[in-house]
Amino acid sequence: MLVSRNVDFAAELNKAIPPERLLVNEAMSKHTTFRIGGPADYLALPASVQEVAAILHITKQFAIPVTVLGNGSNVLVLDRGIRGLVLKFGPEMGCIRHNGHTVVAGAGALLAAVSKYAAQHDLTGFEFAIGIPGSIGGAVFMNAGAYEGEMSQVVQAVTAVCAGGGLKRFAGEELKFGYRHSVFQENGCLICEVELALSNGVNNLIRVRLDDYTVKRQTKQPIEMPSAGSTFKRPNGHFAGTLIEKAGLKGTSIGGAQVSTKHAGFIINAGGATAQDVLALINKVQDSVYKQFGVSLHPEVRILGEA
Repeated sequence: MLVSRNVDFAAELNKAIPPERLLVNEAMSKHTTFRIGGPADYLALPASVQEVAAILHITKQFAIPVTVLGNGSNVLVLDRGIRGLVLKFGPEMGCIRHNGHTVVAGAGALLAAVSKYAAQHDLTGFEFAIGIPGSIGGAVFMNAGAYEGEMSQVVQAVTAVCAGGGLKRFAGEELKFGYRHSVFQENGCLICEVELALSNGVNNLIRVRLDDYTVKRQTKQPIEMPSAGSTFKRPNGHFAGTLIEKAGLKGTSIGGAQVSTKHAGFIINAGGATAQDVLALINKVQDSVYKQFGVSLHPEVRILGEA
C-alpha cells in the first residue's frame, strides 16, 4: 500500500471524483477478464475527459504512478497488485455517437457495442471487432485486430489526455500504428475518445458478417473460460496456436493455468490460477515451441503490477 502521507492524495482525488468512484486496495481480479490479480492501491472510475485531466494533474502533483485499464482484457495483473493509481475506463466513459460516416466512441465503449452501433446505422468497416473482448481505448492502444481487420484501418483520430492533464488530438501518421503497436505505448498519453472513419453499407450484409464472426468466435475460442484473449503475438509466417498444438501442449497445466483444449493460442484460468501459474505456463510454452520449431513466441498479453 501507499504510505500514509498519501491520505492527502486521496483527499485531493475526492475533490475531482465522487468517493463511490474511487476504490482503495481494490482486488484487480474483479476487473480483469482473466479473474487474476492482486490489489491496486487506488482504482478510479472517471466519467468524463475533464475528470481524467483533473486526476492526471493530481497524480503528477503527488508523483503517483498511473496505470490505465479498459475492459481488463489482454492483461495479466501480477499477484502483488499495482502500486499507485489505476484509471479504469468503463461504461461511464463509453458514450457512442456518429456524424455521417464518422463514429465517435469514448475509450470505455466495448468493441462489440461499437460494432453493433455502426451496424444499426448502416455503417461498415468495423465488423471485424465484434468478437474482440475489450474496450475501444485498449484496442487502439494495442492496435488490436481480428479476421483480417485491425484498428489502424479505421481509426481517424484519437483525443487523449497527456502529462499534466492537457488535451491533444492525434491523427494520421501521429498515431504510429504497427503490429500490436501505437504511439500511446510510447508517449504516456491516455486515450479518451476515438474517431472511426467508416463507410455506407448494406444492413443485411453487415449483419451477416457480424453473425459469421460471432459464430466463429463462439465455436473456436474458449470464451466460456476466464482468459486474457489470445496469449501470444502472431510470429512471422506462423500461427501461434498451430505451433502450440503441434508441440503437443493442448491441455497442459501449471497450477490453475491451462493451455486451452479448444484453442491452443489461449491460456485460460481453469480455476484458482495465480499470475505466477500463468507466467510459468507461458515460459513452458515458449521453451517447448522454440526447441521443437525454432520459433520465438512473444506474449500479446500486457503484464502489469508487482510479482
